[in-house]
Amino acid sequence: MRGNRGNLVSSTVTACAAVLTLPFLATPSGAAVATTTPPDGPAPEAAPGATAPAVPGSTRSLPLVPLGHKSRAAGVRRGEMGVSARDVRPFSLVGVVWDDATAELRGHVEIRTRALDTHAWSGWQDLQEHDDDRPDLDSAEARGGSLRGSTAPLWVGASDAVQVRVRQDPVAGRTSESSALPSGLKLELVDPGTDPAKGAARTAGRRGAPPVPTDEENAASAANAPLAPLGALEIPALDKPASEGDVAATHVDGAGREGRPSDSRGDSDSTVPGLPTTDGPSDDPSDGPTDSPTDIPSGGPTDSPTDNPSGSPSDSPSDGIDPGDSYPSDDSEASDSGGLDLGRYVGPRPRIVTRAGWGADESIRERNFPYTKTVKAAFVHHTASGNGYSCAQSASVIRGIYRYHVVSSGWRDIGYNFLIDKCGTVYEGRAGGVAKPVRGAHTLGFNTNSMGIAVLGSFGKSNPSSAAVDAVAALTSWKLGLYGVNPLGTASLVSGGGNLFKKGTTVRLKVISGHRDGYATECPGERLYSRLGGARSAAARLQGR
Repeated sequence: MRGNRGNLVSSTVTACAAVLTLPFLATPSGAAVATTTPPDGPAPEAAPGATAPAVPGSTRSLPLVPLGHKSRAAGVRRGEMGVSARDVRPFSLVGVVWDDATAELRGHVEIRTRALDTHAWSGWQDLQEHDDDRPDLDSAEARGGSLRGSTAPLWVGASDAVQVRVRQDPVAGRTSESSALPSGLKLELVDPGTDPAKGAARTAGRRGAPPVPTDEENAASAANAPLAPLGALEIPALDKPASEGDVAATHVDGAGREGRPSDSRGDSDSTVPGLPTTDGPSDDPSDGPTDSPTDIPSGGPTDSPTDNPSGSPSDSPSDGIDPGDSYPSDDSEASDSGGLDLGRYVGPRPRIVTRAGWGADESIRERNFPYTKTVKAAFVHHTASGNGYSCAQSASVIRGIYRYHVVSSGWRDIGYNFLIDKCGTVYEGRAGGVAKPVRGAHTLGFNTNSMGIAVLGSFGKSNPSSAAVDAVAALTSWKLGLYGVNPLGTASLVSGGGNLFKKGTTVRLKVISGHRDGYATECPGERLYSRLGGARSAAARLQGR
């Protein structure tokens, strides 16, 4: 998919450098590099006088092999697969992938790494085995044939040695010790690359014009017009009255605000630059019959207490409101405004760091932008990548996740529509425009007509920062407000297939839901999930409800 790239936007701008600075070594530019031999030493710096790429980065793949009979003292058990302790070129994020995206990894994955600066080995850390943050099974992205199964990525910081082991879970009736593990297991070592500000510093003082932005960089930036100029590193915050005009930015060129071309209702990617991809299940009843609606007034089977009173199930999806539920459904576009003034309930726009700001390498993603019809709900996630990062490292963490999603997992782009760090900074995720209905790959079965917000970190046992939760409220008050959606409401979505709801089932969920409400998973972690009630209330207040 990613080999088909064309000229999306003809205008060019002077290259800008991001303001974030991070302590990571540069590695050679280019796409993923697979190797089974440990490289020797760090990558060389660019030759004097050469124009250094802003964000080189690299991905290295090491196949997992049977560890066999080892000393008990080494902590290795019979039947394990993994990678023995070895020196490697510097990396900062790790994960494990396998060939079949639909195969389940029935095992326990542990990893330990050696810090680049102190040369001290970490203890064993768990990798979350999951496959629920990914494209829907019936989407064009999934049908492209490049998807791989993957664990959650883990941020370990700058490291130069690694060891990994995978222990299969006992499975009744199986005789082979390795039969429960999927084929093609590989360890992915991701170097997110030097921060753009450092790349610019290396070229400072050199003669010649600065690097010219690529077509892909221009296209990703132009999708945010008119919220920010071409090449902008961030989209500035606005107060509520000024933000009401952002509704105009929801328009998708060639398809109208609904994000669907008038001459196509197909599932394949658009081959015309700038036109949307509209695949997956539709929430429009006219698109075909679906099963009876499944009401989830409590927010899901593992819902924690929130400020949202539960209501009784409804047998009719047409009115969009559960009997006894005081929260309006977003099915009617704008329940309080009657659709007459979509800007009325747009919350203040938060400051958003663009893809240029966090240093996305636009050359590795799929060229076209996938859109759905609208945005009816927001799913909140945690990245499960650990909490051992500083806010100064957030851009590097995001670049690592982006590269892991695209190069290692085979996705068209980073899966989340937005990411939020522990300091409450909001970052643009999947390309296509922060105000537009960009189809993500975040909640298996419910990527249509929704958006995914990922808070960097793991929140099963650790509390999210108040700044991060406040940012979730601020972002949803703005983005949902652009589509006339009440954060205290419920939304009817059609499942694309998952482990909670079969394909075609109409499900009513809270407008701001946790990932676990649409899929049986621990995400976004109990500590973050329990804060969503407050985020809903805060978002509604910011909208002026």
